[in-house]
Amino acid sequence: MALDKTPPMLRGDDGEGSVQVHQDDSAKIEGAKVFSVYGKGGIGKSTTSSNLSAAFSMLGKRVLQIGCDPKHDSTFTLTGTLVPTVIDILKEVDFHPEELRAEDFVFEGFNGVKCVEAGGPPAGTGCGGYVVGQTVKLLKQHHMLEDTDVVIFDVLGDVVCGGFAAPLQHADRALIVTANDFDSIYAMNRIIAAVQAKSKNYKVRLAGCVANRSRETDEVDRYCKTVGFNRIAHMPDLDAIRRSRLKKKTLFEMPDDEEIVQVRKEYMRLAETLWNGTEPLAPAPLPDREIFELLGFD
Repeated sequence: MALDKTPPMLRGDDGEGSVQVHQDDSAKIEGAKVFSVYGKGGIGKSTTSSNLSAAFSMLGKRVLQIGCDPKHDSTFTLTGTLVPTVIDILKEVDFHPEELRAEDFVFEGFNGVKCVEAGGPPAGTGCGGYVVGQTVKLLKQHHMLEDTDVVIFDVLGDVVCGGFAAPLQHADRALIVTANDFDSIYAMNRIIAAVQAKSKNYKVRLAGCVANRSRETDEVDRYCKTVGFNRIAHMPDLDAIRRSRLKKKTLFEMPDDEEIVQVRKEYMRLAETLWNGTEPLAPAPLPDREIFELLGFD
């Protein structure tokens, strides 16, 4: 089933002062299904992205995961190490990309998942959007996207400025990782607004959210019902997930404990849901005061 790219009916306009620039046609990722993973800082985006990449690979898909965080730790559970970033490698050749080979910045992880860490500019300087753009350009120049079925962008925290919203220019669907608490849902509300703004000029649409590190999902579900959003997966707060990070492994490489097997099944179900295509959602994010009234007070 192909992804439905029909523009949804959106509420509200792009923010004043926002610059919506169409990317060059040569920068488009074609032939693969592209997902961008967002969420509050520390919510488990990299854990979600890496296990989702592993799940797609277990379905027989050719997967490329791109980490978009200066910490460059998105893919270390797939590779077992912190790989050098695209920016680090470019510095070594004095920013002459023609001197690079694909193996200089693309590393193979668990079950053949291809791993790239875009990195980021030095703290307080530059723009993450430039880094994402250069990474995609390099991947295209080296034909790394031609034999890829799924691309996953794992994006820095809840920074939804134009720079770190750049992966949305390439994505078919945006996936938000949240928890069953106010701060995580508040961040999700802002990310929804950012995706809605980008969807005016790009094909990206919202896929839904993943409740992560949460025993219950009542607050997430209440928010989703209010704004017209969907929770499409639930990853419970299990110590096994923390242990997998410490062991630098995905859940698919951990012992077959009962709880690990159950979470693997949820990741496989999520991968199948995303591959088969999700409804292009157009929720209406809440103004700050309304989200406080919905979740912040008894």
